[in-house]
Amino acid sequence: MIERTEPERSRPLWSWIRSSPGTHIWLLIIAITSIIVVIAPDRVEHILLHRNSSNIHQLVEHPVRALLSSAFWIENPASLALYAVLFELFQAPVERWLGTLRWLVIVATAHIVATLVSQKVLLMAIEAHRAPRSMTHVVDIGVSYGIAAAVGVLTYRLPSPWRWLYLAGAVAFFGLPLLTGGTFTDLGHAIALSVGLLAWPLTRQAVSRGGSRR
Repeated sequence: MIERTEPERSRPLWSWIRSSPGTHIWLLIIAITSIIVVIAPDRVEHILLHRNSSNIHQLVEHPVRALLSSAFWIENPASLALYAVLFELFQAPVERWLGTLRWLVIVATAHIVATLVSQKVLLMAIEAHRAPRSMTHVVDIGVSYGIAAAVGVLTYRLPSPWRWLYLAGAVAFFGLPLLTGGTFTDLGHAIALSVGLLAWPLTRQAVSRGGSRR
């Protein structure tokens, strides 16, 4: 793993971006697609969101494209500022701590696993007539699964006892919706959080090389 250098005092913003390039490239792409959604006519916006969704229909017809493209769009461009804050709070620290490759492996795995499992559960609900068949075309896009995974990974970045308080808060935030009639998206968030927590082996070298950080 490449050692991270301290931010350059003369260019702190540029240094901050360089310390987590994957996070900021991802955020830039989301900003661009959000602008496209804003300026596009309503009909075009509808087509774009559905074609780049990872719903059941798109996963069956175009599985690779659906899984990839759905990670770069958000349904409500007005939420872009919120996502930018969440990226800086969770994604950037994980990438800076573990390196871009490990960070990417974790968030990509979480996005794929959470999407496939939650959509499979939704398909089973449709086949059992517990959900309408129109849900096969539901808009399922966004980056929240990756954020949930980053939240899970950061558990291992904190010292005790804060680690356990943080973990309890994360489990409550993502788990309580499932106990109160959660949607397939809530299930995906819980799965993504679990992927982040299960990524502990990928954090071991980072922790051992900077034991004072724990």
